[in-house]
Amino acid sequence: MEKKTKLSICIPTYNRAAFLRFLLTTFVEQKIIDFPYEIVISDNASTDDTATVVEEFLSQGLPIKYCRREVNGGGWPNLANAYQQAIGEYALYLADDDLLNFQNLRAAIVYLNINPETVACYAPWTMYDAIDGVDLSLFYTIEKNRKFSRRSFNDVFDFMTKRHIFPEIAIYRTSALRSAFVPKDFCFWAFSHLAHLLDVGAVAFLEKPFYRSVARTAVVRDRAQAGNDEAMTGWDRYRGGLEYFLYLGSKRGQIDLSPAKSAQYEEACKVFTMRRMSVALRMWFERGEYIKAYEIFARMCYGGCGQHPEVQGVRERLPLMVAVQTLAQKVNAASGLKYLILDQVSSVDSLASLLIEVGLSDSIAILPTPTAHTPEIMSAAAVFTSTAAGRDTFLDNGYRPNMVFCESDMVSSVVT
Repeated sequence: MEKKTKLSICIPTYNRAAFLRFLLTTFVEQKIIDFPYEIVISDNASTDDTATVVEEFLSQGLPIKYCRREVNGGGWPNLANAYQQAIGEYALYLADDDLLNFQNLRAAIVYLNINPETVACYAPWTMYDAIDGVDLSLFYTIEKNRKFSRRSFNDVFDFMTKRHIFPEIAIYRTSALRSAFVPKDFCFWAFSHLAHLLDVGAVAFLEKPFYRSVARTAVVRDRAQAGNDEAMTGWDRYRGGLEYFLYLGSKRGQIDLSPAKSAQYEEACKVFTMRRMSVALRMWFERGEYIKAYEIFARMCYGGCGQHPEVQGVRERLPLMVAVQTLAQKVNAASGLKYLILDQVSSVDSLASLLIEVGLSDSIAILPTPTAHTPEIMSAAAVFTSTAAGRDTFLDNGYRPNMVFCESDMVSSVVT
């Protein structure tokens, strides 16, 4: 009798044939999985040679179920398709550019087999260098395996928020996914899905990671990663996910929303969110998006995190960079400009380099103060001058009033 499929490894993909080939090769080479499994590939209407890659590995005997969507419907439908096509007792999401630790994956399956009341088995994940073949770091740590009984919402909330755990990587019982996996836009999916799963069964958090998030790969350099985008913009969704989790717990009678307890939950959500915002602050600053970084800086300071190391790390340099980037964006926004005049600045070359670094359009020529204010220059120039008196001089010469900026225009709203 043919054995039933134990695990469905669900891989949504779109135009990532090279990554998919690299990933599927690891399944061909591994000798650890000793239970029946399938690889469910949901293709979001790729236009590259994804289908050819799948055929290549089917011919090598990999148990692939290839499900091609007729149109690209976005990320959630593609993953939902993979889960809904799965026939395994358990299901696992795997990004097409990430990898698995097969030894620890097998151990997690054994855990689920001997804990039938557990509907989801979470674990931390490692950042992985696929070039050197080494695990770099854990995204979070758990000292020992922990299992939480059904509807123990308060205990799981404390566990997540005090340890700053993101329940993103898990192996699920597919029977539970039918009700737990639903679309979420404003509440971070990992927390809301965990709430749904905890509502129907026990959940476990394992010590050993079975998922490798690839940080370095020889396939493509500097690839986009959705997790980075989420970290840079999704902190309000993180808070929404925690609030959703608490709401469902309260409706099940497991979360006390009396004024005193509500204040404690509110503070825990705030601290968790601020910690995630600190990551976003660093990432936006490192990316050179200083105006965005300042918005987060202001919110963190208001939230009582002005002494956070990430805040302190940018406090000194941020005002200058915000001011220069603001000037660059104002100049870029104006139609018909050819020139930016820098007046009364200590080094035109230094400021010009900084403006280019923060995004000034290469169609704008940077000039020192002209000796003659010709109509051709005045009609096509913006001006930056360090003083209000300097601004008045340019206005007297006939420059357009809202194209002449002084230093105070750029820095007055940047308060650190």
